[in-house]
Amino acid sequence: MKQNISTIVQEFLERPIADLGYELYDVEYSKKTNGMNLTIYITSPNGPITLEDCEKVHRMVDPLLDELNPTADMPYYLNVSSVGLDRPIKTDKDYKRALGQIVEIKLFTQVGDKKQYKGKLISFDESKATIEIEKGNTLDLLKKNIALCKIYIDF
Repeated sequence: MKQNISTIVQEFLERPIADLGYELYDVEYSKKTNGMNLTIYITSPNGPITLEDCEKVHRMVDPLLDELNPTADMPYYLNVSSVGLDRPIKTDKDYKRALGQIVEIKLFTQVGDKKQYKGKLISFDESKATIEIEKGNTLDLLKKNIALCKIYIDF
């Protein structure tokens, strides 16, 4: 049922959140120490998400969720959050946003002599991602073998 609530909410809120100028990245419905939490993760093509952005989306979605009643009157805490810099790259939209950036990729099974690679994401399609690991040296990685892909953050 938890997965269904996340899916129902995601489908229901995708358009209204887009109409505000944000992108609905993910919805998570899970138990935390304070009870059930419905967390809506947003991103923006216009730059980083601010606290004001989260508040704006929260105020807009709260009455819509009251109308939808996805938990059948079971109580929950509503959270709206930025996805963060280290968010996983999962969908084609995510891969498209990450094109040209340095990514870290962890694999389920070893490719070559490694299970982890870092390189510039230069292309992708429905089955693979291609990274440049050294100048002019590329590597194709099957998406089904990618356990985690995210933007590389250098501190």
